[in-house]
Amino acid sequence: MRHTGQCWDVDHDVRPDFLPTTSPTVLDAVVVGAGQAGLSTSRHLVRLGVDHVVLDANEQPGGAWQHRWDSLSMADVHGVADLPDAPAPGTSAARANLVVPAWFGDYEARFGLPVLHGVRVDSVTSEDDLLVVHVGPQRWTTRTLVNATGTWTRPFVPHYPGAEAFAGEQLHTVDYPGREHFVGRRVLVVGGGASAVQFLGELAPVTDTLWVTRRPPVWRTDDFDRAAGRAAVALVEQRVRRGLPPRSVVSVTGLALRDQEREAQGLGAYERRPMFERVEPTGVRWADGSFEPVDVILWATGFRPDIAHLAPLRLRSPLGGIRLEGTTVVADPRVQLVGYGPSASTIGANRAGRAAAAAVTRQLRDRAA
Repeated sequence: MRHTGQCWDVDHDVRPDFLPTTSPTVLDAVVVGAGQAGLSTSRHLVRLGVDHVVLDANEQPGGAWQHRWDSLSMADVHGVADLPDAPAPGTSAARANLVVPAWFGDYEARFGLPVLHGVRVDSVTSEDDLLVVHVGPQRWTTRTLVNATGTWTRPFVPHYPGAEAFAGEQLHTVDYPGREHFVGRRVLVVGGGASAVQFLGELAPVTDTLWVTRRPPVWRTDDFDRAAGRAAVALVEQRVRRGLPPRSVVSVTGLALRDQEREAQGLGAYERRPMFERVEPTGVRWADGSFEPVDVILWATGFRPDIAHLAPLRLRSPLGGIRLEGTTVVADPRVQLVGYGPSASTIGANRAGRAAAAAVTRQLRDRAA
């Protein structure tokens, strides 16, 4: 992984020795990504009889789940929604990065989904009324496209003066190696989302921690039921309808502590401080001149949508986001986005998969009319 200023980019220069032969015919749909949203979409497309293929960059099934840290158990995750016709694995002490990929792989095989792994899409272009998906020298031509690439490969690290001179260790959520790695080291956790809360819950009982966020965290005091979830998703959806960059669902749901985080709470781990002004070689300094020595900066600062391959289609609005109506891109109705904005959660991804498949069939019907 290499740091490039505003984001951490994962190197993807290595390609498999063999890629499936480019489709000689025009497909009805290409789905890019085989995570929760992509698999849900593919299952619905199969039901609707839509000729399609799913292109996934990972060598194995599992989406982003296969890359999560080993200490994340099925009891720790914030919920995995059912896939269509397949209930999600229950809570347990088993590793999420093993359980969920195995479930995804079984799902692909059980329902005969046309998933090709080890195929990273470079770009998508428009040729007349068709879309062309480029993978190195190979091409898939399609009438519609469903993008389900999520965010995991686009971790975001904000720039702060002096960060490049920090003598300690800097990690992002994608690099988290488990709490044993941090024992005996003072860890500064940066970020106001659920991952930051979870890291503090793991780390505070075994080492010294400090928490900073840009804004005061908003703690949820009521039960987060299905109605509350729908209301939160609707707030995020309002942004993408206007063409604004999406915000995370947790930004409108608020934060909550689980039972396994109560020990950290008792240790004062969730006594948040505002953001520092600069990073120095051995710690961070605030605007008032105060200094805190730290050994590790753990950036739990979120992700950005992995959509650079869509750039040739010029889908962004003047406001910086991609304007959607449901899952349909307003600037190009041939394209559906799932796992983006309101459908970034697993529950939202399933609904979006169904909606995207229905939108694809409408688009195909309108083309044939």
